[in-house]
Amino acid sequence: MFKNIREDIHSVFERDPAARNVLEIIFCYPGLHALWIYRIAHWFWISKLYFLGRLTSHIGRFLTGVEIHPGAKIGRKFFIDHGIGVVIGETAEIGDNVTLYHGVTLGGVTWDKVKRHPTLGDNVVIGSGAKILGPFTVGKGAKIGSNSVVVREVPENATVVGIPGRIVMAQERKEEGRADLQHGQLPDPEAKAISCLFDQIRELERKYALLADEHETLKKRLDEQSR
Repeated sequence: MFKNIREDIHSVFERDPAARNVLEIIFCYPGLHALWIYRIAHWFWISKLYFLGRLTSHIGRFLTGVEIHPGAKIGRKFFIDHGIGVVIGETAEIGDNVTLYHGVTLGGVTWDKVKRHPTLGDNVVIGSGAKILGPFTVGKGAKIGSNSVVVREVPENATVVGIPGRIVMAQERKEEGRADLQHGQLPDPEAKAISCLFDQIRELERKYALLADEHETLKKRLDEQSR
């Protein structure tokens, strides 16, 4: 247990540049508190003490603003930045070294008692306000942009933005190191489309210039022959 606590604290230092010391992290990070309360609730849940699990989870939600169902499965080095508004459903599964920002929802789209929440692979980063809805997999190393709504499977190392979520960068090379969403560096699909249009216009202009030159050359030849 103490090993997990040390690992959780170290994860905060790795991913939040505002963290200054251990005391601050222990007392002032609701995302960390939510994770610790979840672990207690999850222990009750897997011990089939379902009411105690839900009660502990409810208390954690009241104290931290983060709602994690005790039935969810969460791996090592999980980090919730800021925390307010995060919702993680019962059948959600989260791998190692995953980062969620505030307002993220890992939700379901059916009332049937089946696997209905997403599975996140290792090293996934999900931006603030994003909604991941359904029983599909978000592959290892994937990044979900802020306020995106994702309703279908995401391949490994892909970047998804928009509503509905669109893959704008697939299988990018993943450098080892701390997880980082790098909001300012996420590709913009509209800007990319406009850039492609400008490239096509420049290519058409180049071809037009070549045709115009050939036309002038042919015209001169015809004038010379007519003389």
